[in-house]
This record gives sequence, C-alpha cells and structure tokens, in this order.
Amino acid sequence: MRIIGLEILGLIKMNKPQQLTFPWNKRNKLTFNDFFFDSPNEEVKLALKNNEDVFLYGAEDSGKSFLLQSTCNYYASDHKSSVYIPISQAIKHGTGFIDSLEGLDLICLDDIDLIASNKDWEVGIFNLINDCLSSNCRLIFSSCKNPSSINFDLDDLRSRIKRIDHIELYPIRDANLPEAIKFISQLRSINLGDKEINYLVTYSKRNMSDLIEVISKLDQLSMELKRKITVPLIKEII
Repeated sequence: MRIIGLEILGLIKMNKPQQLTFPWNKRNKLTFNDFFFDSPNEEVKLALKNNEDVFLYGAEDSGKSFLLQSTCNYYASDHKSSVYIPISQAIKHGTGFIDSLEGLDLICLDDIDLIASNKDWEVGIFNLINDCLSSNCRLIFSSCKNPSSINFDLDDLRSRIKRIDHIELYPIRDANLPEAIKFISQLRSINLGDKEINYLVTYSKRNMSDLIEVISKLDQLSMELKRKITVPLIKEII
C-alpha cells in the first residue's frame, strides 16, 4: 500500500496510468493516536474516519494538515490508496497531475482556499470533484476559512464545495492546555513536572503545532546537554 504524497514517488493504477513524482513528498507516520482531541473536536475524528466527503476548516496551526495526513495513514492501514496534496506547494505546478486521481480511495487537499481566483486550478478541482462523484473516491478538503466565505470565481465550484459536509476544528481550550502538554510529552516519553507544564501553558503559543515543536526542541536540547527539562531550559527554547 502506498500513500502518494507522503512517500517519494508512486505508481498509481488509474484510467491513464502514469508515474507521479511530487516535490513536496515527505514520509511520516502521523496517526489519530498522536493528536490531542479536545472534547469539542471528537466529532472531527469521527468525521475523518467516516466514508463521506468532508470540508475541515479551522484556525491556522490548529492541526488540519496533521489530521489530513493521519487520515491518509488510516486508509493505508486498511490497505486503501490515498494522496495528500498541500495546495500551498502544489499550486506552483500545473493541474495535470490531478487528472485521473479519482481511481484512488481518498484524496486530501490541504488549504483549498488558496486556489480561489486561479482559473486553471478552480476548473481542475471542479472536474476532480465530478470525477470522484462518479468513481466513489472520497474527498477531504481543508481551509483556514469557512467554505461559505471562500470567494471562488467559478460558481459551479462554489456550489459543489458548499454541498460537502463541513466541520470546524476548534483550538485547544485554555483549561485543557496542561492536559494537551502532558499528552504530547507522554507520547515522546518526556518527563515534565507540573512547574514546567505551568510555565509552558503561560508562555507558549496555544496551538498544537507550536506545542509539538517546543516540546520536541526541549527533548532534543535536554539530550544534547544531558540535563533535565527545567524552567531555565524551557526559557532557552521559548
């Protein structure tokens, strides 16, 4: 099983077989078990594990890219084909590579709002949606914007997007930040005391991406210096 877009190079069995090389490819092992789901976001996990098309939107750095790639890995664990496409990088290239992707089981398109007012990409995504409707390929879109506020020039694309079930990914609530930090540190077998956690809660940016980055840097610096993670060490990072 391959996840195209997560590994370098992939051969896809499609109506028009071709070899695809995506310059944004990056191997990862992200899973739903590695993501801290605050209680308002439990519905998000259920929606992504479902079989329906989904439009996931939420604040920047709330974890949308993480979840789309985790969904691809979830499909791979069930021997299904998938592709993760970060529009921020893919838009630099032509739309030709998305032709005939409907032969896959799942296509995840990250930051879909970035194609607004790009005629070629709007037409390409509209055609892709229609092809996927015929082939039963599932589509998952993500955006920092609510789909109703994205100004697509193509009316037909706007209409298609609005028909897809949309669900919001909420930021971690302040009250649950200590729990989120404990969750992330335990995943990495990092020992953080209450004092250190409280300091991180007070001075860290309050989103999953930044918390993961800070804790990973702390772990690396702690190993390099052979020191416990303390508040003075945290200050060197943030």
